[in-house]
Amino acid sequence: MSQHIISVRVENRAGVLARVAGLFSARGYNIDSLAVSETELDDVSVMTIVVRGDDRIIEQVKKQLNKLIDVIKISDHHPLTSVQRELVLVKVNALPAKRPEIYQLVEIFSGKIIDISKKTLTIEVTGEPEKVDNFVELVRPYAIRELIRTGRISLSKEVM
Repeated sequence: MSQHIISVRVENRAGVLARVAGLFSARGYNIDSLAVSETELDDVSVMTIVVRGDDRIIEQVKKQLNKLIDVIKISDHHPLTSVQRELVLVKVNALPAKRPEIYQLVEIFSGKIIDISKKTLTIEVTGEPEKVDNFVELVRPYAIRELIRTGRISLSKEVM
């Protein structure tokens, strides 16, 4: 089963997120990631939902979402027709002897060191999900102390 990125524009009201999440759980669909944000309109939010499934499952999900009263618009974001990004914060063990290696990785991935302590570095990397995955795998040998990811966000590309 492949991952699909679904963007759902909804009325910005209390309880909408719970109704959307309830729809997924009631049908046994797992959400891989979920990002919710305000939009350019004060009364509209967007939910970017990453879900696994074949085309039949994704169509069923979209049909069920369309039945919710607060849903304004649903878009399926294909990687070739959208811009997708993710953010990761990683805290790694970083004794002074290992820091030059870690600094080099951060530079290669266009990341930022956002906190330094005597024993750790906290790093921020943003980019396409595959870039974030690759960075995480490369810093794993330095012993990850903490890791958190935003989940994928996505915007459709404009047609030229």
